Amino acid sequence: MTSRFVHLHVHSEYSLADSTIRIPELVARCAALGQPSVAITDRNNLFSLVKFYRAAEGAGIKPIAGADVLVAEGDEAAWPLTLLCRDREGYLALSRLLTRAWMQGHRHDGVVVRPAWLHDDHAGLFALAGRHAQAGRLFASGREDLAGAWLGDMQRIYGERFFLELTRCGLDGEAEFNGFALQASSARGIPVVASNDVRFLDADGFEAHEARVCIASGRVLDDPKRPKDYAPGQFLKSSEEMAALFADVPDAIDNTVALAQRCNLELRLGKYYLPAFPVPSDETLDSWIRKESRDGLAARLEKHPLAPGHTRHSYEERLELELDVIIKMGFPGYFLIVADFINWAKDHGIPVGPGRGSGAGSLVAWALGITDLDPLPYDLLFERFLNPERVSMPDFDIDFCMDRRDEVIDYVAAKYGRDRVSQIITYGTMAAKAVLRDAGRVLGHPYGFVDGLAKLIPLQPADPLSLEDAIGRSKRAQRDDSYVVAEFRQRYEEEDDVRDLVDLALQLEDLTRNAGKHAGGVVIAPSPLSDFCPLFAEHDHDGLGRNP
Repeated sequence: MTSRFVHLHVHSEYSLADSTIRIPELVARCAALGQPSVAITDRNNLFSLVKFYRAAEGAGIKPIAGADVLVAEGDEAAWPLTLLCRDREGYLALSRLLTRAWMQGHRHDGVVVRPAWLHDDHAGLFALAGRHAQAGRLFASGREDLAGAWLGDMQRIYGERFFLELTRCGLDGEAEFNGFALQASSARGIPVVASNDVRFLDADGFEAHEARVCIASGRVLDDPKRPKDYAPGQFLKSSEEMAALFADVPDAIDNTVALAQRCNLELRLGKYYLPAFPVPSDETLDSWIRKESRDGLAARLEKHPLAPGHTRHSYEERLELELDVIIKMGFPGYFLIVADFINWAKDHGIPVGPGRGSGAGSLVAWALGITDLDPLPYDLLFERFLNPERVSMPDFDIDFCMDRRDEVIDYVAAKYGRDRVSQIITYGTMAAKAVLRDAGRVLGHPYGFVDGLAKLIPLQPADPLSLEDAIGRSKRAQRDDSYVVAEFRQRYEEEDDVRDLVDLALQLEDLTRNAGKHAGGVVIAPSPLSDFCPLFAEHDHDGLGRNP
């Protein structure tokens, strides 16, 4: 039987504050429920997209890319709008919107998209307006005429790609907004879609979700004043459950499938896009790398002795052999770019390491100044670094002085364009000791109780223990009891408070907690990076996103 429903509004752990849904579990659940497609709409980001896309495709589920963008003018209260990518055009529009939000839309409470930007980038996007969107807020405050005018504005921007979202999660104001939305749908011809605004996977996942929200907001679960923004019903319901919930509005169910069928984004994963390295007008990348390598080798051999058993001719033969492979594999630009910023650093007195890893086996790298090690005296193999039978990007391990590394990054950004150069995002997760402390705090346990329990978990950076290891539940702990922390397991088995705390922490362990910046990893693109993915940025004192 073909499923009649698709979840179009789902937050994953990559929303960082309001979801406990892990990507593999989401995809597996959708497959088990027979749902052909699912959307992830994390707040103001597409952090999960590649992981989600690969997992969904592998399970035979169509992935729908989207995001809940927060929209506001000036310092007014932000309102959410769910945007879904119809195709690549929509993905690029969403990428530009999110990049603009993180680069230009910083506020004290996060980042926002300005309403005018929706007019600039809307092609290929579907927009879903729910109870918390501007129309819902205006209606709730008694300004129904302004709510109607806003709907008209959205229709002018998105046309038939604009939808009203109905939810029945058990939250205040839902019934009133749904009545307004159905009336507006009839009067204005705006289609409605049913949604469960999903934040956790199972019906019994509400407490862990609330704990996650409290961890992010710094509150405790028993705080009578904390906002109650979510309901126990916001889990990934089956198609049958959703159809029963909206039995009186069957079109809202059927429209989810119809909308999902119109979303067909294909990501080009695994294809390399190298930036253009500037060469003289009468040269090509291929001819220029040959010239620079030959000249560089001649300069090196003037200062360094030939390796035992080698002649100048054997050096030149090895150089030409490597150059043929580099050019055939399409990587001359990569070598020239890396050589350029390494030699710039050396010319400006910035300490650079001699080279590590398999890249030290390249004579071309030595000739260009990328490494400072002649590979021939040590019989180092170029094929370990670059092999035409195993096509993959070359990877030089380069060490720059920590104190002046930012100068090199700034040089690269200035040379290739600051909108084309970025450092790489990293994600912090809730590790065993930290999640124990967080769970203990939101449960209201005394600091000493939680601290004593957390200290039982040994600190092993090279091979960190999980909570499942510590209590003997993990597969490796069942094979090797050296991973089990005996006192921790004993307290878990004998003390109710400890068991409740650890059971909660187990549900939260390894969830993505925050986004950060890789200290040295840098991406250089041939065009603005938003042509490939959205940017995330920390903000400076002027509220603008910092870019290299």
